[in-house]
Amino acid sequence: MKQFVFLLFLLLAGASSMFGAEDLLPPFGFRWSDPMSRVEAVLKGAKAQILSREKKENREVWTVEGLIHQGLKRTLFTFKGGALTDVELQYEYPNWTIERYNDRMGEIRRYFDAKYGTGKLVSRTRDNDPDVIQTLVGYQWMIGGDHTTMLELFYFSASEGRVPVDRDPFPPVRVISVCYRSL
Repeated sequence: MKQFVFLLFLLLAGASSMFGAEDLLPPFGFRWSDPMSRVEAVLKGAKAQILSREKKENREVWTVEGLIHQGLKRTLFTFKGGALTDVELQYEYPNWTIERYNDRMGEIRRYFDAKYGTGKLVSRTRDNDPDVIQTLVGYQWMIGGDHTTMLELFYFSASEGRVPVDRDPFPPVRVISVCYRSL
């Protein structure tokens, strides 16, 4: 009987690791540590455009547009040592109100909370500079048995504060960002 209970425990532990929230893979079918050449080939096959390739310290960051997903404006791919380490999805919805952005942010957060456990609030700031009003709200989920991956969700908003009477205000900038990161 003890052997049966032990085997059942091993089976359930293995099943939870196979089906649990312990594996966070990057989007679009990529894998952590994919080489730059594979990522570039997949992007070309998807007819996406690599707009820039910037070297920052020991990393290279590609800014990509043209990946098809509702509201996806751009995607940032980060490589370290030529291997994929981060994928950041930046969503913009030009016709949405701030209330719709808040609703969407809440929907995404609840989805990630249900899948990965309650996220940690890592940022909630509002800067009311007279010229520019900025808001940043962010959550983080550490995933994997030894926290080998991280998921971050951020909302950023910037709008013009004081507007001269001789012109219309600039349209606000609002972005929802979802970042998949291998640690």
